[in-house]
Amino acid sequence: MTHHAHDPHGPVTRAGETADETLEHAAQGHEDGHGHGGVGKYLLVFAALCGLTTMSFLTYSSFWPWRDEPHVGWAFMMAVSCTKAMLVVLFFMHVLWEANWKYVLTIPAAMMAVFLAIMLVPDVGLRNRMVAQERALHMARQSDVRLLQQAAEAKLLSDQAH
Repeated sequence: MTHHAHDPHGPVTRAGETADETLEHAAQGHEDGHGHGGVGKYLLVFAALCGLTTMSFLTYSSFWPWRDEPHVGWAFMMAVSCTKAMLVVLFFMHVLWEANWKYVLTIPAAMMAVFLAIMLVPDVGLRNRMVAQERALHMARQSDVRLLQQAAEAKLLSDQAH
């Protein structure tokens, strides 16, 4: 964004520069390496996002070594998802090149998100304590889950025997 001489507030100067030097710097188009890095950087980020998406996809393939431990896959996919979100926010939303005020916005929002997640843990964990009778009739119980697991194991054993 270039500043004009008739701007009532004047240009925002950098430390150690006069207003005229800042205007010259803006007119040069930030050619001294303070830009966003060009198309190559965005293509590299795009390639990283494609690679991370492939890694997420592989958690459901036969190549995934922890097939019997779904929590490992879930944790891995959460880490990959957070990494992808961070790349999108930093590069495609240009937060990486914003001024330091970005922390004034993001840190309180992140703290509030963590706070809300922690506050919902008891609500989710105790959701079965007080429910309507109709809902309780159709709700899965731990005994139902065990019966389904036993039936799946029996089917697997019978399939292996054939």
